[in-house]
Amino acid sequence: MTPSPAPQAPVTVRVFTQRFSSTPRGARLARYLAVHQLHAWGVPYGTEPSDAAALLVAELAANAVTHGRVPGRDFELALTLSPDALRIAVSDTRGERRPPEPAGLRPPRPLADTGRGLLLVQAVAARWEVRERLPIGKTVIAELDLPH
Repeated sequence: MTPSPAPQAPVTVRVFTQRFSSTPRGARLARYLAVHQLHAWGVPYGTEPSDAAALLVAELAANAVTHGRVPGRDFELALTLSPDALRIAVSDTRGERRPPEPAGLRPPRPLADTGRGLLLVQAVAARWEVRERLPIGKTVIAELDLPH
């Protein structure tokens, strides 16, 4: 008699994708809707994963509307929640303005007004990267490892 396979928990992957106007209001709405969607998926408001996701979406969306804005073009937020991780992807249509790769980040000058956003992303995310977006643009992806 062959032993029966061990029972496995079902793997559920949830996906949320939305386009937003490339404006500060669009970036704020992206952060708000991301936290709202996570709460609906069982990641409660005010928890460490929810707060970390809010910070990552805020920084990546702000970068998309500040550095990746093309008049008349939106940016896109995609959240992918698996049992072990949350993947946050923010895409814009300005592929020629790519941020440095994670290994190439440098701290800003002490009195600089800008240049800290991706350092925050690097500090909060388990990993992050920049990918080409086809047919045009770029996507910045940040991942959070989730507690079990």
